Amino acid sequence: MSMTAKQLAMPGLRAPAFFCSALGMALAMAGAFATPVHAQQAPPPQVAATPTVQPQPSVRPVPDQLELSKMIWSTILAVDHANRSGNYSVLRDMAAQGFQINNNPARLAQIFTGIRDSRIDLSNALLVPPTYTEPPRQVQADMIEVKGVFQLRPVSIYFDLYYQWEQGRWKLFGIDLRPVSMASAMPGAPTAPPQQDSREKR
Repeated sequence: MSMTAKQLAMPGLRAPAFFCSALGMALAMAGAFATPVHAQQAPPPQVAATPTVQPQPSVRPVPDQLELSKMIWSTILAVDHANRSGNYSVLRDMAAQGFQINNNPARLAQIFTGIRDSRIDLSNALLVPPTYTEPPRQVQADMIEVKGVFQLRPVSIYFDLYYQWEQGRWKLFGIDLRPVSMASAMPGAPTAPPQQDSREKR
């Protein structure tokens, strides 16, 4: 079953997770008040301002093979836990803000109904490494996409995941999970078309 949510004109989120929404910025400003000085008082000595060090821009490290696998496993386990417990808050909270804005727990529960009802044990994905159907790619300056399968028997798990660099780490931004046959799970084999596509364009 396909779970997706679109937001970008690119393929992305297939669980209601694909949303690239503009985030607002809050600015706090405080005023400084000077204390009046008596005319008889000598002016205070001038103190050289201490130079401030500008923070380095956030570095977006490209995840290596092991780190990428850990990101994918973590996502799959979060979905599995949500399906088993019926609580999708943890999955939502670990995702990027764009995902959170466009998906509340109730909507996520609805999106994942198909794969939840199929009773596939997603935790079995930990037993095998992910097999990529195409190389991971950078779709935006702060976003990567990974596509592949976990080749399990009798049913494999296809995934199409987007991660966005946010707050110093890669967070889930879009997700498509569905069961596929072993034949279609082989690299280079065509995958079954999604039965549902609820992605939104940005």
